[in-house]
Amino acid sequence: MTKIIRYVFYDLLRTRFVTAYTLFLWLITFALFQLDNDGGKVAVSLLNIVLMVVPMVSVVFTTIHFFNSYEFIELMLAQPLARRSIFLSEYLAVASSLCLAFLVGVGLPALVFSLGMVGMTLILTGVLLTCVFTSLAFLASVVTQDKARAIGIALLFWFFFSLIFDGLLLWVVYTFSDYPLEKVTLALIALNPVDLARIVLLLQMDISALMGYTGAFYQDFFGSSMGMIFSIAVLLLWAILPLAAALTRFLKKDL
Repeated sequence: MTKIIRYVFYDLLRTRFVTAYTLFLWLITFALFQLDNDGGKVAVSLLNIVLMVVPMVSVVFTTIHFFNSYEFIELMLAQPLARRSIFLSEYLAVASSLCLAFLVGVGLPALVFSLGMVGMTLILTGVLLTCVFTSLAFLASVVTQDKARAIGIALLFWFFFSLIFDGLLLWVVYTFSDYPLEKVTLALIALNPVDLARIVLLLQMDISALMGYTGAFYQDFFGSSMGMIFSIAVLLLWAILPLAAALTRFLKKDL
């Protein structure tokens, strides 16, 4: 299993896409720090990249890679190797390469320009979102044998969690605005990894005062150590559960 991970990982690092992705993140991050000395404003700009670009790149690249590696996977399956080991090796290699690209492109400049706790939270959430959407992309890839359909499903995951879910959440809040919804929205936010990462990052920037009473409630919860543990645990679940579902499907799939 270790040899497969190493082979796929180094093979991915040599691809133009991963190199271009790393350079894109690095140039954007470096340019933002050069344009503005205010770390808070830079962090807000980087927040949009982490929440929109990173998940989209993760789902598209992972889905394309999975189907491009079909012959390699079939070759490995012809060897005395367990399906579970091959599948998890592919996931770990892809997730590691994308996380490394993010760490080099965003993490290093954030540490060099000393964003502090906000920067560390930004790096952590970026890595976790990469793992989450890589898992979702693997799930989309194993539920169908058509590459175009798999890419469509993967993009639908990204579109739903990045855009549609927020509209549904606003509709719930507006419709039931006469009722106390703090705990309800907290539960709903846990159903969306992007929203969960967004709130954790915004509260680390200490702008909860702009969110009124609800912001104070979130600050009390997410600003505490228990809230951070809860957020990380939920994001890890979002990475593990789709991967487990994809693995179950892959073990039964007729390649």
